[in-house]
Amino acid sequence: MDRNKKKGVCGAGSKVIAARASLHKWEEPCISYKNGAGTVFFSGCNLHCCFCQNDKISNELYGKELTDRELADVFLRLQEMGADNIDLVTPTHFVPNIINALDMIKPQLSIPIVYNCGGYELKDTISMLDGYIDVYLPDLKYYSPEISAKYSKARDYFEVASEAVLAMIKQVGKLSYNNEGGLIKGTIIRHMVLPSHRHDSIRLIEWISENTSPDEALVSIMNQYTPFDFIPDEFSELKRKVTKMEYHSVTDRAAELGIKGFTQEKSSASEEYVPDFDLSGI
Repeated sequence: MDRNKKKGVCGAGSKVIAARASLHKWEEPCISYKNGAGTVFFSGCNLHCCFCQNDKISNELYGKELTDRELADVFLRLQEMGADNIDLVTPTHFVPNIINALDMIKPQLSIPIVYNCGGYELKDTISMLDGYIDVYLPDLKYYSPEISAKYSKARDYFEVASEAVLAMIKQVGKLSYNNEGGLIKGTIIRHMVLPSHRHDSIRLIEWISENTSPDEALVSIMNQYTPFDFIPDEFSELKRKVTKMEYHSVTDRAAELGIKGFTQEKSSASEEYVPDFDLSGI
């Protein structure tokens, strides 16, 4: 889609729209280890998952338009606030703008750039980002095409996302840390366990084990699924939280396979962890 002329599936035109820029202390420990990740929450999304916790910005497109220069200034302000990194949240559809903004201030930035995405990426997009991104933080949401078609209208999700994740790993290489334990290079693969779908999660974990190694990718197995009121009634299986048995069956399999990374407490499944999209920092 030529978004200079028409809005795309993401809902946006050619200008950046963002809803919040702030220090965020609830990312994985190695990317929010000191003052917090410098998150920039972009509005719109190339996936429209029916359960998205950021529904207000991803599907409703709440946010403020920014020029590329204004976006560059947001990055600099976050660095001045002591951000551990610049954490680009759902940035896929604004990659050309982000590259332009980073080019404006590259000599002034001294912290890593994190690409925090839904995983549904073209390999061409990852190639464009070579030299700009230090840490990739993609989701791997689904293994089954039936499930991804049902909840995200993307039957080819795993086919596309798995190739993209491998391209990310190849580009940034093995995990590298600073002397404070902060990740400065590498990839963290996120997977959120969904209610009623632990077997799909386990197959995904097995694929990660078969195709990556612990020195090049950490895995963050998330327990924060929250059954929001806006989830359509037709998805009744999503109207509850993940059980302890479901979550532990996935983390136990990851442990058996020698996967390294992060798990979450049950308390993370709460609306209070959803950021307040109030245009702060924008």
